[in-house]
Amino acid sequence: MKNLKSLSKKFLFISLILSTSFKSHSSDKPIDIWKVNEEKNNQNSETTLSIDGENNPLNEISIYKKESSDETLSIFQDTSLNSKMTKIIGLYDPNDYDLDINMWSNSDGDQLKDLFGRIAKLDLSEDASELMNISVLINAHYPKKNISEKEFLKLKSDWLIKNSNFDLIEEYLNKNKILNDSPKLSRHFIDYYLSEFNLEKACDIFLENSKPITDEYLSKLNIYCLIKEGKTEEALLILDLKRELGFKDKYFEKKIEYLIGYTSKIDDSISEKSIFDFHLAHKTNPKFKFEPDEKTSKIIWKYLSSANLLSSFKEIEITELDKISNIEMAVHNKNYSENELFKIYMRFQFSINQLLNAKESHKSLNNIEARALLYQKILLESEMIEKLRLLKILKELFEKDNLNAAFDKELKKFLKKMDPTEIPDNLTSFYYTNIKIDNNSPNEIKYNNDILYQSKLINYFNGDYAKSKIEKDVNNFLKKIKKNKKYSFSKKDIIFLESLKADGIKISEKFNDLYVVNENDMPTDIQIMINNNETGAALLRIVEVIGQDKLERMDEDTIYFIISALNQLNIDSIRNKILFKVLPLKV
Repeated sequence: MKNLKSLSKKFLFISLILSTSFKSHSSDKPIDIWKVNEEKNNQNSETTLSIDGENNPLNEISIYKKESSDETLSIFQDTSLNSKMTKIIGLYDPNDYDLDINMWSNSDGDQLKDLFGRIAKLDLSEDASELMNISVLINAHYPKKNISEKEFLKLKSDWLIKNSNFDLIEEYLNKNKILNDSPKLSRHFIDYYLSEFNLEKACDIFLENSKPITDEYLSKLNIYCLIKEGKTEEALLILDLKRELGFKDKYFEKKIEYLIGYTSKIDDSISEKSIFDFHLAHKTNPKFKFEPDEKTSKIIWKYLSSANLLSSFKEIEITELDKISNIEMAVHNKNYSENELFKIYMRFQFSINQLLNAKESHKSLNNIEARALLYQKILLESEMIEKLRLLKILKELFEKDNLNAAFDKELKKFLKKMDPTEIPDNLTSFYYTNIKIDNNSPNEIKYNNDILYQSKLINYFNGDYAKSKIEKDVNNFLKKIKKNKKYSFSKKDIIFLESLKADGIKISEKFNDLYVVNENDMPTDIQIMINNNETGAALLRIVEVIGQDKLERMDEDTIYFIISALNQLNIDSIRNKILFKVLPLKV
């Protein structure tokens, strides 16, 4: 390949590249600068979270949706007269969630780092994850104390990587034009789609970029994507300039030379250093073949599966236990089909005696053969309880080798064919733990007008009850309760009434004796955050409190202080969605 012999001779071309910011595919200018004194955009930003497509209060999919009419990000005035330009990185308009552009301004960076770190260790529920997304992706000023903008941006990126909502990551990267500012996040996004063998999606991230790509890994990917799109001259000009600046990567250069036709000699070397290096080896060798083993990374296993490069189960000899072991691990990691694994198990040959006495005879076999024997016996077994016992033994044998996820879908298939009423008591725990029937269908609300928080009055928090009418109706309801000596006020009743009061709904003083508010229910650290107007930090603490739990399954005391915190912070939109999730009776 020819190098640039004289940088000055190519100055015009280099200038062209620099002036267009090494743009890969697009001429769009970045829109990540929020200017002072610019008129606030009347249109709201697009929200990616949704309850459903029809604003149905009876459906529960997402609890935090806020309607907005346009995708345009709102532009806010910088309150600092000394700052002419402020960069704000996020997705959501604060006004859409009753939040403020200064929600992080009073926070201490050391405390935020600690909070993000603790949350990172949790496997958040869907409810907690959605609230976390809102908190992290609101367009707001950076905190100033004990944290840099770069550090705060990294906290956001680390959360997005952990959460791995790739649609959200794509929107975040593209809208904020931060390919360079978040190279780790960008690489995470690209590597995921490379592992899925989705080259178009992996390269699409460069479409929205119009700045010089400073990260070496991303720069090499950009060159490759340009060549893939037929923009070879532009790709080579960037590569030659990189060489002049000291770039050296013989593996990459050899692969690129083959792709552009500078050489017909196939470089059959295979690098597993990155998924991109591995992909280059595949795309530059028509006879590419790779046999994974126990040292092969999960992402390469996934690539092999997605690109249909894994050996067919028919090609694997049942004597090749090492290969079968690797397949089992790949199935456990969801990089290989369970169905293919069990087809391999079916090819093992066992005696009639071994099959008849599988519960005992499997103990004398190695674990792979034992699993194959038990699986075949399960297929032959007609008696339901005995089949269930065998399934339990097989599941335990997978778990023994840390392969519990390898027997997941197939196990559910067997369990779903069984009548739950016929499951013996000693096997019910196994049955219900493993069947895990996902029911995401919307639940309908059943109103109970004998209980305050389950009555139709709760529709106020869904926007379906006139504010002018709620005051009269709730006082009439309380009048009936006061006459009913058998009625016992619950914590949820208190949550309902205190939220109404927070919205300015007047409750007659004659009902003050119906319940007592315990001011000590609020965790001290959250109350301090509220008092100091540390809204962002308070929301992170609420996320931490919710953790892996579903809101509707949390105890009333916890729900009480969460709602109380949101009432004090005046975050009504989020509060209302939570209330309508935890208060009504759903069937």
